[in-house]
Amino acid sequence: EVQLVESGGGLVQPGGSLRLSCAASGFDFAKSGMSWARQAPGKGLEWVSGIGSSGTTFYADSVTGRFTISRDNARNTLYLQMDSLKSEDSAVYFCAIDFLYGSRTTVGMTSRGQGTQVTVSS
Repeated sequence: EVQLVESGGGLVQPGGSLRLSCAASGFDFAKSGMSWARQAPGKGLEWVSGIGSSGTTFYADSVTGRFTISRDNARNTLYLQMDSLKSEDSAVYFCAIDFLYGSRTTVGMTSRGQGTQVTVSS
């Protein structure tokens, strides 16, 4: 059974940082493309960043230069380092298996976790 468990969310002030983690199990993580997506209240699911099995990375324009996606295949864990956070980054963040991780869309996403809440507010 595929399991994706996100953690690391919380309340942070504008300009602050958070590091999200996603613990994966039940599939071949090392061979899988992965992505982070987010959903703000009243809005649709928004792709944020993707990473291939070899480590190639992609970012939405809105987070380029501020967010960094990475993976540790030995630990079956996906990360999202978020710096210079803005109020508009507030959302529930999900990790997902993504067969189209470079498409900058959510169409390739299959299984995803339950999400972790990120709130950016002073």
